[in-house]
Amino acid sequence: MSEDFAPLLVSTAALPDRDRLPFWREVFGRKMVRLDIEPLSEAPFEADSTLRVLPGLRTMTWRMRPAARFLRTPELIADADDSVGLLLNLVGDLSLSHCGREASLGEKDAIAVLHGEPAAVCFRNAKAAVVVPRAGLAPLVANIEDAAMRVIPRESDALRLLTGYLKMVHEGLPLATPELRQRVAVHVLDLVAMAIGATRDGAAIAAERGVRAARLVAVKADIAARLDRRDLGLAAVAARQQVTPRYVQMLFESEGITFSQFVLEQRMTRAYQMLTSPRYAGWTISAIALAAGFGDLSHFNRSFRRRYGVTPSDARCAGHPPR
Repeated sequence: MSEDFAPLLVSTAALPDRDRLPFWREVFGRKMVRLDIEPLSEAPFEADSTLRVLPGLRTMTWRMRPAARFLRTPELIADADDSVGLLLNLVGDLSLSHCGREASLGEKDAIAVLHGEPAAVCFRNAKAAVVVPRAGLAPLVANIEDAAMRVIPRESDALRLLTGYLKMVHEGLPLATPELRQRVAVHVLDLVAMAIGATRDGAAIAAERGVRAARLVAVKADIAARLDRRDLGLAAVAARQQVTPRYVQMLFESEGITFSQFVLEQRMTRAYQMLTSPRYAGWTISAIALAAGFGDLSHFNRSFRRRYGVTPSDARCAGHPPR
């Protein structure tokens, strides 16, 4: 696969029942992830997966039914892949045996595994993984062997930031240039290191790169989820993200904008989308302004005209494209 993060989708949906498991074992198991696959019941088999590649790392999500066992056998680790994988238990159960230890994960928990060591993983429902190069983690994590098989609880701040950042890039962050793809890959590597246990120096490096980027993503998602609330404020957002208001301000300053300017721009964008959508054709302009988070209609009208060069009524009637 090329390193442009374009998704590679693999599914058994279009195949006859008898061909699904052999196809999945060969294409997904042997070729894509170097694993053997054993269903744990005779129920009809179905599976799908999405794989993405960035410089030096890859991410994947998959769903399988019925419950199954993944086996990374001595034969399959002969590929000399010394990567480190972070397994994320999205839904359902997951238990594994690896490096002489056993572990079970609850939903949204994660765990690190070493691709160069045999493993057996039993699971059902949806899972995800991030696979990163050991050489990339080495400067940030003191003892990778000790980090393996240590359950990372879903309450982990680093794990929360990692999953939020991956969600953002999976859902359409444009990665048009090699430089941007490299930067995102570094951010993901930093967040994996923080999740599995970075050293003090490694954490300091990651804090200025991946952690900062992921915090900004989390703050923006927090704002987007609460745009309709007129009490949306800096202090409340900072408290939910467990950082200081000044830290949030600094995140936006690094992008040349203030917190208030960002909130206003997002509300303007939402209002414009609603005004020009047939779905809201029956809504009054004041109702749309309120739904976008504006409590003062005069302020909304002034801000809208300043941003788009037309009144809200003009935008609704003429469908003017935003500038």
